[in-house]
Amino acid sequence: MSRSSIAVHHVRAALGGARRLGIDTAPLLQAAGIPPLLLADDGARITADQFTRLIRALHRATDDEFLGLGPVRSRRGTFAMMCQTCLDCPDLGSALDRATRFYGLFPGGPDLAVQAGPDDGLAVFTVRSALHRHDEAAFLAACLLLIWHRLAGWLIGRRIPLHWVGFAHPAPAHADEYPDLFGCPVRFGAPHTAAGWDAHWLTAPVVRDRAALAALLRRAPADLLARRDYGTTVAEQVRRTLAQALRSPAPARLPQAGEVAARLAVSPATLRRRLRAEGTSYQRLKDAVRRDAALTALAAGREPIAAVAARIGFSEDPAFHRAFRRWTGTTPGAYRLAGASRPGGEPPTAPRGQQS
Repeated sequence: MSRSSIAVHHVRAALGGARRLGIDTAPLLQAAGIPPLLLADDGARITADQFTRLIRALHRATDDEFLGLGPVRSRRGTFAMMCQTCLDCPDLGSALDRATRFYGLFPGGPDLAVQAGPDDGLAVFTVRSALHRHDEAAFLAACLLLIWHRLAGWLIGRRIPLHWVGFAHPAPAHADEYPDLFGCPVRFGAPHTAAGWDAHWLTAPVVRDRAALAALLRRAPADLLARRDYGTTVAEQVRRTLAQALRSPAPARLPQAGEVAARLAVSPATLRRRLRAEGTSYQRLKDAVRRDAALTALAAGREPIAAVAARIGFSEDPAFHRAFRRWTGTTPGAYRLAGASRPGGEPPTAPRGQQS
């Protein structure tokens, strides 16, 4: 749930509420350009744009901003009204206090709180109500923390680094994804679902106005789930450097870890240590950037597969096919064919002579 690609288990979780409500999910997947066959493949991934379109379609179909996954329904427009109430606040602390009290007005709604600790200098955002009504509680809890953390950063125009995130539920099968999502250590089985950051951010002034909010709401909350937040972590700086290299017109030559470290004015050992502290590594980021570029290109359907392989830095097609199978569990050609159905039923336009 970032600007990188989205694992298919998040898609299955997002659809859970609609299915329980008896809603036919096939048209929702079609509207998002997601081939239903991908849902059966545990290694499959979709693009961030596809996931954003799916969340929007689910909001419309369920008339619920919690997608039918919460203890009670939250009607569409609730989040927007909450955001409106925050704009007149002088600082982030008062904005979050008002926002959490706003949701407290709804019986059965999420019980949220933001408190500054007296000793450790941290502010803690806590989900005090249980979210274990359905199997997708882990997905809903992650979405809540992501949205509120990124909304807080949006209000003050700054990224707020997290010190830690805790979840009340046990570690899910995909727990290794969470450090990348939040950019901090993550623990499971905590007393409450919560996140901690430096308390001084609560005094930062709210800088957004209604025009900026209108732009945000045209894409929210799906865009808050699917966007990267300000790119100030070391991992995001490395990811951005690698993504820029892939955008060159010639076949890409991704920089080595030492070259990236030099650009960031740190030693290679320091870069490795900082990435490790953020739960990732240079090789993992390199694979992710290549994978996401390949998925985006194959979903668009306009570029020959051999050209995609060369553009993202593979000198030989077999090496690209092996890497793609390792990333997704399938071949580039099979992935493209599975995604041939697009919104409106129009197939992608493939260049003449394309090979799979």
